[in-house]
Amino acid sequence: MTALQHVKFGTYYVVAVPEADDFDFWRERARGLVQCDVPPDRVAWVEPGGSGNLFSHGDRGLPVPPADAPPVRASKAFVQLARSAICHSDPERFALLYRLLWRLQANPRLLEDGADPDVRRLDELARTVRRDIHKMRAFVRFRLVEDGDEEVGEHYVAWFEPEHHILRANAGFFVRRFANMKWSILTPQGSLHWDGAVLEEGPPARRSDAPSGDPTEDLWRKYYASIFNPARLKIGAMLKEMPRKYWKNMPEAALIPELVAGAQSRESQMVAAGTLEFDEKPDTLEAIDKAIHACRKCPIGSLDNHAVMGEGPQDAALMIVGEQPGDQEDLAGRPFVGPAGQLLDRHLENAGIDRRAVYVTNAVKHFKFVPRGKRRLHQSPTAKEIDTCRWWVESERAIVQPKLVLALGASAARGMLGRTVSISKARGAPIPLEDGSELWVTAHPSYLLRLDGAAREEQSRLFNADLAAVKKRLAELAG
Repeated sequence: MTALQHVKFGTYYVVAVPEADDFDFWRERARGLVQCDVPPDRVAWVEPGGSGNLFSHGDRGLPVPPADAPPVRASKAFVQLARSAICHSDPERFALLYRLLWRLQANPRLLEDGADPDVRRLDELARTVRRDIHKMRAFVRFRLVEDGDEEVGEHYVAWFEPEHHILRANAGFFVRRFANMKWSILTPQGSLHWDGAVLEEGPPARRSDAPSGDPTEDLWRKYYASIFNPARLKIGAMLKEMPRKYWKNMPEAALIPELVAGAQSRESQMVAAGTLEFDEKPDTLEAIDKAIHACRKCPIGSLDNHAVMGEGPQDAALMIVGEQPGDQEDLAGRPFVGPAGQLLDRHLENAGIDRRAVYVTNAVKHFKFVPRGKRRLHQSPTAKEIDTCRWWVESERAIVQPKLVLALGASAARGMLGRTVSISKARGAPIPLEDGSELWVTAHPSYLLRLDGAAREEQSRLFNADLAAVKKRLAELAG
């Protein structure tokens, strides 16, 4: 619809919006209607292709605000949310925005009410649009068009199917990102064309208007396969961030099923190969202690902290592995001396395990934290950080040569296995390790500290049962 159309039909006003994402048009008309005291239930908003022509007869003018009409109040937050929400494909978005603008005149703090259905819906629309904008930026793939015209030069074309009216909202990003490249982005809603100097809009396109491939895609697929990191693969998170509906336009997508299928095998190979980045494996605990203080292989080692070495007999039959040092362990330079360590000591004593006969260490050697004033708040290490630190805990295990290893928590278990396991599924039974020893898995004592009441009693019972099983197994191996 090229002409603006406002139709008064009885006591109702129909406002036909010329473009689906025309915020400025909506704002101007909405402001005038509010100043004329026209309530939301007396206004119908029609977007392009809607039923506005049904009301094409009658008065074509909207009411003119009186000279003494009060100014329309709208917070900056509302304007920002409205600019995003208006790009949504929901046909009721214009009415929602007008209803909120109308209500804001009587309640300027309306947006602070997170329980209000209109406010929640506005947030949802804006969030969905922002996500669609992000997906377009991430998943547009340009392909070279061979037209044989040397004067035109190289021209790249991409096809994308946005869920919402985000083409114009994303235009500036692509102009800045590919300023020195001539390109076109084709969508079912419209198209953008950049010649290196001027951006032009074009009509909607079809998938067949875009090229299906170009000679550079084989190289891109090889590069993608080479940087695919199986250690960081989380299929659920990957599909959430890169839904399958986008795969058909991405040349690398054809590789994903095969890469996912072989991820576990590649992860084991990568972890093993990653040790080549370190120096020669230390052959004494003293050498490990010295080396971990200088280690900066991951970001944790660059924080304001100190490496914490394991402690205990070098020939201990039992090796206990925690996640990482805490605040007190970092200050003391010893593992398990804080609240979690004190709780562990009590449970070990109850199980008949002498901590002095146990080698105690952590899967990650530095304390990971975020500062909050004078406090340092614990942060869990990432899988990559745990895998990087496996070099040190495996070096400790090679020297101590324990018969049993007890991993406290999922991070410690990953540090020993190179993969993530479920505590509830893995606890209570031995997991054979490649050197003939056994891995037993249980919860971390800090988990118990976060619980109370019946939940803490139940988890404490399971923790005691795990320690009792380890004690029994040690006796069997010693006999």
